[in-house]
Amino acid sequence: MDELTLEKFEEAAEIVKQVTLETKLVYSEYFSAQTGNRVYFKPENMQYTGAYKVRGAYYKISTLSDEEKARGLITASAGNHAQGVAYAARLAGVKATVVMPTTTPLIKVNRTKGYGAQVVLEGDVFDEACAHAYRLAEEHGYTFVHPFDDLDVAAGQGSIAMEIIKELPTVDYILVPIGGGGLCTGVSTLAKLLNPKIKVIGVEPAGANCMQESLRQGKVVTLPGVNTIADGTAVKRPGEKLFPYIQEYVDDIITIDDNELIVAFLDMVENHKMIVENSGLLTVAALKHIQAEKKKIVSILSGGNMDVITLSSIVQHGLIQRDRVFTVSVLLPDKPGELARVADLLAQEHGNIIKLEHNQFISINRNAAVELRITMEAFGTEHKNQIVAALTNAGYRPKLVKVKGTYSEM
Repeated sequence: MDELTLEKFEEAAEIVKQVTLETKLVYSEYFSAQTGNRVYFKPENMQYTGAYKVRGAYYKISTLSDEEKARGLITASAGNHAQGVAYAARLAGVKATVVMPTTTPLIKVNRTKGYGAQVVLEGDVFDEACAHAYRLAEEHGYTFVHPFDDLDVAAGQGSIAMEIIKELPTVDYILVPIGGGGLCTGVSTLAKLLNPKIKVIGVEPAGANCMQESLRQGKVVTLPGVNTIADGTAVKRPGEKLFPYIQEYVDDIITIDDNELIVAFLDMVENHKMIVENSGLLTVAALKHIQAEKKKIVSILSGGNMDVITLSSIVQHGLIQRDRVFTVSVLLPDKPGELARVADLLAQEHGNIIKLEHNQFISINRNAAVELRITMEAFGTEHKNQIVAALTNAGYRPKLVKVKGTYSEM
């Protein structure tokens, strides 16, 4: 517990300035109004590599000997540490190999290759990729750079706390995403060294809460599996070297369901015009779980590397959750003019039709009823209810259709 000293953090903070962009705090009027606190974001999603991970990677490489660098580096990562190591290694003139899970978003794979690293895809989750990276390191003699369970890496990540406190000395809470615990270790340790009154809250996905479970049991434990859209924090086992620091300096752990991340993504896009990946959104979703008022809270947005397909899916699911896209089923006689009547009614209620599905085989008696499924845009829950009420009053007996991925079947 004596390795992460203030002097080490100060050294790391100076060194990482060579590769990081200045990420000034962003005040959020929207989330401040929502929570009754003064909310700021630390936008590490705006770093050159799209995430904070370059900090720890670059500082770690700076501590290696020439012999260790000459052997070449290897690491395992779900994406952001991969890019950090690849970029830092290129600047240092060192060869790097990165093992990534086969489920890693394509944008993270391509960018890692773009920084000059050799990429190996192995395993479904980080832990399997990491085990393969260790095997390759032993086989080829590479120098292993752990993505989180390394105190030099944690010191580099801790430079974020230095910047936060310099810019906002009176900060009350710092919210930190947790995967393996490197970022949270660095930030919480330095924050407490500088001001023990600052509360540091770790935030994990509910489907990958390895640190919360380890703290509950008082020892590092391995989850049987992980299931979360927050791929950057989908870790089954936290860092052994980091765990004592987390026990000592982290005030609480909050877990977040995937559905909360979807809503947080929409909020960030619409209110801050920011693309933040799911792991980075953990601290945004956690704002509503903080039992405090009139406090200065900083949420660390750890990264923004999200592929377009995932982005599109999250937007769609977010709109459905907010009742801004919904599907309703109505029954109507199979005769000319009925479809026009429904369309006219929806136009009067300002519902914007996205898709129509006309099923003539819902009933044997087509004169009695055919099914019309309408997917449409609304302004929100109140507007959706207004449209459904108008259909009910017109005698169509509407039923909301459960949308796959968000609701159960009708």
